[in-house]
Amino acid sequence: MQITFTARHFKATDRLKAYCEKRVSRLKRYYDGIIECEIILDYEKLNQIAEMAIKVYGQRLVAVEKSEDIFKSIDRAVDKLERQVKKYKEKLKDHANTKPVEIILSSAEKD
Repeated sequence: MQITFTARHFKATDRLKAYCEKRVSRLKRYYDGIIECEIILDYEKLNQIAEMAIKVYGQRLVAVEKSEDIFKSIDRAVDKLERQVKKYKEKLKDHANTKPVEIILSSAEKD
């Protein structure tokens, strides 16, 4: 998984970058098909925003969280992505196992 990190309106520390990468790498546990992850951290007055977007095959999953603490925002955004990845994986699994069903009527049922 390729991780792109962007900090807007501030200079991100190495500790913050490492924390983000550690939290995002947890998502590999749920689905191995994650191609890339884009992390955008931003400050707006009192709110600190964490926006994360992951790219999987044919889909882009996005989570945006705002709070007073950047670490809290990161955790909440990763939790949202975790739920989205699980739902996406279940959707793939359901579509892979569905087969068209033929309904065959016997001659006795036709009458």
